Amino acid sequence: MFDNLREQANSTPFYEDEAQFQSVEGTNPTSPTSSRFLGMSPIQRFVISVMLMIMVCAIGAMFLLVTGKFGLF
Repeated sequence: MFDNLREQANSTPFYEDEAQFQSVEGTNPTSPTSSRFLGMSPIQRFVISVMLMIMVCAIGAMFLLVTGKFGLF
């Protein structure tokens, strides 16, 4: 039942747009899509970095509150 599952998944793209993207990406190695870092656009990387910064600040503030080094009043 599961013998050909991986082959079947690799043979057809899940979305139709994905097939077009793969054909365009394979023809031109110097295209802008090949210069993506971790497969993300610059805006996506910016959002991830801002979310990471907010998480670090929030965790740091919670740590300061727990240890008593910083108080609200």
